[in-house]
Amino acid sequence: MKPVKLSVVIPVYNEEENVPLLYPLVKKTLEGMGQSYEILFVNDGSCDGTSALLDEIQKEDERVVVVHLRRNFGQTAALSAGFDFAQGELVVTMDGDLQNDPGDIPRLCEASKDFDLVSGWRMPRQDPFFRRRLPSVIANWLISKVTGVKLHDYGCTLKAYRREVLNELHLYGEMHRFIPAVASWMGVSIGEIKVRHHPRRYGKSKYGMGRIVKVLLDLLTVKFLLGYSTKPAQMFGPLGLAVGGAGFLISLYLTVLKLVTGAHIGDRPLLMLGILFIILGAQLLLMGFLGELVVRVYYESQGKPIYVVRRVLRKETN
Repeated sequence: MKPVKLSVVIPVYNEEENVPLLYPLVKKTLEGMGQSYEILFVNDGSCDGTSALLDEIQKEDERVVVVHLRRNFGQTAALSAGFDFAQGELVVTMDGDLQNDPGDIPRLCEASKDFDLVSGWRMPRQDPFFRRRLPSVIANWLISKVTGVKLHDYGCTLKAYRREVLNELHLYGEMHRFIPAVASWMGVSIGEIKVRHHPRRYGKSKYGMGRIVKVLLDLLTVKFLLGYSTKPAQMFGPLGLAVGGAGFLISLYLTVLKLVTGAHIGDRPLLMLGILFIILGAQLLLMGFLGELVVRVYYESQGKPIYVVRRVLRKETN
């Protein structure tokens, strides 16, 4: 069996109406490209008829791989599972709701000749303005500013990755939308092309306003990882020195005041503030030192899977 050149990873969750329509479109596109491929569906704990549909498709097509997760772990974990089981030299990801157009896969693959990671930019975006598009515009601007990696559409799942990029990529939380920013830390080249976007035909969107807080928290995490993951003392150290130094100066002022004027300082709020700053500064410094000690453990822990596989369907080869 020839080595797989292209893997298309499609995470799905309760998409029983979309999968029968999406699969033939993806298959037709990949067959027209004239290279070895596989289609890898990651069933993220679907509770409708999606699981049975995927099993039937896999029985009929040896180039289809199905990974069933034991429960709904979320899109980040589903993509991570797809990356782990994909065998292609180039990996393309896309949504399973028919909003991404399989016809754009060849364009992503062509662009990947010049870039290590190619991200899609949905144009024009076919989503409700106030509920989806406006928050997305704000989020994309904020992520670009904080991470320094400027993209128009971080939330587009339609992306192409070279295998060597994925080998060093570890995901958790809601980190899938920050993959380009995290990958930039590895020194990869990143490109962006416009791709088509279609209105959702069946099912409900899995995204809501409740994700905003998670995204903001993960953005802070990404900023820390990009800037200080290997040098936490350089983040906590200056802050600890500044706070502790302010506390020392306050305490020094009160001490001089007591010695020179004999003023009573025991019940002054400023004294409590000075002591608080000194303690807080010492704690921040200690956090930086402890962070330096656990950096190695931290990086090693990133290799731990964030999903649990129920079963994997793949045709056995001799």
